[in-house]
Amino acid sequence: MILLDTHILVWWLNQVSKLSNTQTAFIASASDIAVSTISLWEIAKLVEYQKLKLKLPVLDWIIAAQSHPKIQIIPLHPEIIVASTQLPGTFHKDPSDQIIVATARHLDIPILTKDSKILDYDYVNSIG
Repeated sequence: MILLDTHILVWWLNQVSKLSNTQTAFIASASDIAVSTISLWEIAKLVEYQKLKLKLPVLDWIIAAQSHPKIQIIPLHPEIIVASTQLPGTFHKDPSDQIIVATARHLDIPILTKDSKILDYDYVNSIG
């Protein structure tokens, strides 16, 4: 199982060519794809701020994403929420990224991302 960062989820489901061959291979070989609930919120906010255009209304897009056979939505468990505020070392202040990192650490799975702040963080397994 791997956890997709928000942008990777959007690129993958929208078939955007920004995914590297390595990222595409990791997604193809994964038996399950974890997605944090916070990523769904981030997508809705990006649409609200007109920073992301989807081919469907945002709710329909999210429902379609949730129905993908490989995707497992990871709820915001209290353990993940608290862990996001107690990450070891130094990590940046973006609450969504903190929750995504805490989710990966809680599940002990890697994050697939292009975000250099996550890739450079020593306390999570990340794949760029």
